[in-house]
Amino acid sequence: MTEVQTVTGTIDSSELGRTLVHEHIFVLSEEMRQNYDTTWDDEERISDAVTKLNDLKAAGIDTIFDPTVVGLGRYIPRVQKVAERTDLNIIVATGLYTFTDLPHQFEHRGPGLLIDEPEPLVGLFVRDLTEGIADTGIKAAFLKCAIESPGLTEGVERTMRAVGQASAQTGAPITVHTNPATGSGLVTQRVLKEEGAVLEKVIIGHSGDSTDLDYLSQIAENGSFLGMDRFGIDAYLPTEPRVDTIVELVRRGYVERITLAHDAACYIDYFTQEEKAQIQPNWHFRHISDDVIPMLLDKGVSEDDIDTMLVKNPRRYFE
Repeated sequence: MTEVQTVTGTIDSSELGRTLVHEHIFVLSEEMRQNYDTTWDDEERISDAVTKLNDLKAAGIDTIFDPTVVGLGRYIPRVQKVAERTDLNIIVATGLYTFTDLPHQFEHRGPGLLIDEPEPLVGLFVRDLTEGIADTGIKAAFLKCAIESPGLTEGVERTMRAVGQASAQTGAPITVHTNPATGSGLVTQRVLKEEGAVLEKVIIGHSGDSTDLDYLSQIAENGSFLGMDRFGIDAYLPTEPRVDTIVELVRRGYVERITLAHDAACYIDYFTQEEKAQIQPNWHFRHISDDVIPMLLDKGVSEDDIDTMLVKNPRRYFE
């Protein structure tokens, strides 16, 4: 058993319970919000988030991992206010979310650059994990980076290698946004392993967007978790083929390498709430509890398999 940092304090990994490994509280651009959103009401949005997370808790989920890092609008004081009003455990991350370039603050700073110094990203990530985020005193418990269709650009590679190094230094696990259509999960495993990260402590996120069983099996054979974590985003892949893929992976013996989530958010500024409900009606926190688990059980996945995916595997991610 291992101590795990949550927004409201430290818990033992045995207390995680049923866990969704990739959900968000708030995804928004603070620059856009502060300059252009004249309707934003902080208390209203916090209360709405509390209602949604309490409803998720009532549906039988005990913990969520929130991989909202710099690049997705991470602002921990707002998340802290939400966490104080719900019994759901919220575990937050450090890292950087980019598909191409680094923020300009790092453009000239780093090994061999104009300001020649050790990779500054590593120091920032390690500080978030060991000392706390900004002045909140809240420690990140895992790391996050991304690789998308542009591939291993200079900014993406610097970020990923920094995440790997920070994990090697601290033992913190990693979640990675990947695009399975480009095979980027395998690229991720190679790069992180080169930096000393332990692949058994890595979730290859958005693997559930793929039905390529050979690709998914290879990731699992390499030791990492398959993030089957976009249930409800039917634009990428509808629910039934997502479920069928998990059923086959379980049949092949990979249940101990599967994690579940929606990649949903209490609030995301990419759409209005009305647009989101219209174009992705299943993209909400209860879809797995209400719809996906019954489908898995109907297709022959056992209750013990469900327990492994929702309880045992998230524990093993930390342990």
